[in-house]
Amino acid sequence: MPDASGLSGGHAPARLDVAIVGAGLAGLYAIHRLRGMGLRVRAFEAGSGIGGTWFWNRYPGARCDVESLEYSYAFSDELQQEWKWPERYGTQPEILRYINHVADRFDLRRDVQLNTRVTSAVFDDAAGEWTLTTDRGDAVRARFCVMAAGNLSTPRVPDFKGIGDFKGKWYHSGLWPHEGVDFSGLRVGVIGTGSSGVQMIPIIARQAKHLHVFQRTANFSLPARNAPMDLERERRHKAEYPARRRAAFDTPFAIAGYPKPTRSALQATAQERQDAYEAKWQEGGSISFLYSYTDLLVSKEANETASEFVRDKIRGTVKDPRTAELLAPKDHPIGTKRLCLDTGYYETYNRANVTLVDVRSDPIAQITPDGLRTAGGADYALDAIVFATGFDAMTGALREIDIRTTHGATLADKWDGGPLTYLGLMVADFPNMFIITGPGSPGVKTQMIASIEQHTDWIAGCLAHMRRHQLDRVEPTAEAEAAWVQHVNAVADSTLYPLANSWYVGANIPGKPRVFMPYVGGFDAYKRRCDAVAAGGYEGFKLTRQAAAVA
Repeated sequence: MPDASGLSGGHAPARLDVAIVGAGLAGLYAIHRLRGMGLRVRAFEAGSGIGGTWFWNRYPGARCDVESLEYSYAFSDELQQEWKWPERYGTQPEILRYINHVADRFDLRRDVQLNTRVTSAVFDDAAGEWTLTTDRGDAVRARFCVMAAGNLSTPRVPDFKGIGDFKGKWYHSGLWPHEGVDFSGLRVGVIGTGSSGVQMIPIIARQAKHLHVFQRTANFSLPARNAPMDLERERRHKAEYPARRRAAFDTPFAIAGYPKPTRSALQATAQERQDAYEAKWQEGGSISFLYSYTDLLVSKEANETASEFVRDKIRGTVKDPRTAELLAPKDHPIGTKRLCLDTGYYETYNRANVTLVDVRSDPIAQITPDGLRTAGGADYALDAIVFATGFDAMTGALREIDIRTTHGATLADKWDGGPLTYLGLMVADFPNMFIITGPGSPGVKTQMIASIEQHTDWIAGCLAHMRRHQLDRVEPTAEAEAAWVQHVNAVADSTLYPLANSWYVGANIPGKPRVFMPYVGGFDAYKRRCDAVAAGGYEGFKLTRQAAAVA
């Protein structure tokens, strides 16, 4: 447990083998995996507790969109067998309880320093080591640095005019008060209808005197069909865990159990498509729906059949025709933004105390002392405002740290036109700095924990290789990095993904370069590439010996 100083397990040593930034799911597994190799490691975490995304995102209805039996660590079969998930989809409190259980079970807290934000990381080219500086005044030196800061960990609070004058209280989904918020009897405004908005809106609507939802862009949402855990299904799943985890390596989303589609949506009759989509709709979940046919993410014509099916479902659920049309997305193909999962989202708009406001046609002009005003002059009286406006995804957390080298490279300059990486794992000109599920990797398009483990295991393998060969410095070549970035973009351009203004391209952050950041060639193809690179002697990397003694 943390002591009074906020440290977990005492002060950090002056020198480490590996400094880890972040103590969420990625940072904790990195501690476990690298410490098991005999390396001196420590993770630095800005929060007052471990858990990363699941520590910060405590908004009403926060829940994972991957099924509980899949969204868990695979490194310990004993852990897989002993933990019992109460529902099909894990809630934020349950997932955070699981993470804390893992930390205690594997004694990870002693290598975590809480309440400590890393502000700078400088690689000394002559010494061949990183120096990390924190907001607590720590200066920690390490041969290697692992960035496990997360893809969705930098909340974006819009800089609306007048926000400082608002007499009520405002909240962001990613910075939610740990004591919770009671909206009973209040006039509430929720700004944003992405995943967090879709999850919280039905719950806030049941509390609020009146809820105004301010929507700029409609998003597709599918029913989660959440329910208490089916005990027989859990038993079968746990009996098959090792095989299922291996099978997940051969799937695009790192989730096994979904038969691969075998034909195009355009080869099916209209009735066959209707029946297939209806079956998936009733089953619940997003992976299954997108797996209906082979070409939903590569053919606009095929995708439109699925998009229109969901639009018709919205029209059939929302009683007011105008509201239904506003909620039915028409500006992007289904699946090109991360699909939302919901419980009663569209039904919420049938409530008398819920109003949908279209701020695409009449944008928000300012926050007033008593609420919100649009450009058209409409005033909305509000007691509380909730920003469900997302994050500076994939690059925000690293760009908040002053990352540089003594030979003049800065990550801010390097990524000025968009992130550049090799395999999403490393950046040319920044030796010995690894990134877990970084831009250029498939992480956010997969079951994240599977990607976290795959990345961390690859990093561990690389460090073991270096130790065996008495090497102490690794970085990608500029040529390998450029070729990978080109490949990531070419794969994306062969799909429908770039057609959406999503956080995948940074569209929610004003001024952020529009670059498609995730690798969408599939977890299976990506893992094969990473394995081949390692088996080939780390092709595309420069591995050298610099120091007299290797960590």
